Amino acid sequence: MLIIKEARLIGEDKIMGKILDLSKSVYELCREYPEIIDIMKDLGFESIANPAMLNTAGRFMTIEKGAEMKKIDLEKVKEAFINNGFTIK
Repeated sequence: MLIIKEARLIGEDKIMGKILDLSKSVYELCREYPEIIDIMKDLGFESIANPAMLNTAGRFMTIEKGAEMKKIDLEKVKEAFINNGFTIK
């Protein structure tokens, strides 16, 4: 019975796919999903491609804070991630 429960959990995890947790730092998200760098760069977050920026400001910056600072519509950002296979949390 325990094996069935574990299999169900693994199956549910696969269904969920890539989860973009907007409360995590940009640094954490990029370590988890490196493709985020290209998505964000295309949206206008050019400095994310700079490893020094990602390793410093990226450690405390969230996507929401970055969008606000760069005056990029958060809904546009969310839509781009959804179109790239992410689920927004």
